[in-house]
Amino acid sequence: MMAYKTLIGASCLVIISACATPVVETPIVETPVETAEIVETVSEFDRALATADELVEAGNTPTAIDRLTQLLGDASLTDKERAIAHFERGQLRYSLSGYDVLGAVDDFQTVVSDYSSSSLAGEAQELLDTARGEATSLNFIAEQPETGRTDRFQALYRLGQHQDAIDVMLGSNLTPDNAYLVSMYQIGYLCDGEDLTGPAYRATEPDGTDRELRFCDFGK
Repeated sequence: MMAYKTLIGASCLVIISACATPVVETPIVETPVETAEIVETVSEFDRALATADELVEAGNTPTAIDRLTQLLGDASLTDKERAIAHFERGQLRYSLSGYDVLGAVDDFQTVVSDYSSSSLAGEAQELLDTARGEATSLNFIAEQPETGRTDRFQALYRLGQHQDAIDVMLGSNLTPDNAYLVSMYQIGYLCDGEDLTGPAYRATEPDGTDRELRFCDFGK
């Protein structure tokens, strides 16, 4: 009987010992997952359009027009892209800060004539008719002997005949409004430099920068 109890006691000790053994958890090793780098490819066409939009927003429409002109020199453009670029440039030229109604007429006419199957052809035709009408009116104003110097200057400059407008400006000792001076600076007729000669014009850029400008080709 004693031996039996001893055996039971030994068994209990074995069970208790087993229960008291600490459980060792197997560490979970996380396998690093490589995240593929996503590279967004932006075409030169889309980049040029975005740049033009940014320039317009910054108040520099002439440089935006130049950017689209540069884009149109890309021989790899599709007909669809070329139609869009002409249409966009036409709109910028025809805008109040574009000062190139005749250039807008050329762009809209190109869309209508060369890309007649484009979805923009219909809208381009409407804008073409409007731009042609304004060009006719501006030419009439510029050609009338009784037109004042300021009105003649503004009509010629709006048409895109900038050099003729500048001739009126200089010949009449005219100081145009700030918007025209900024435009002439952005296009490259006026420069900011103390070593230039000729009359000086005070202008404030869209970002608030004040400049004293003179004609770039007046010599140093």
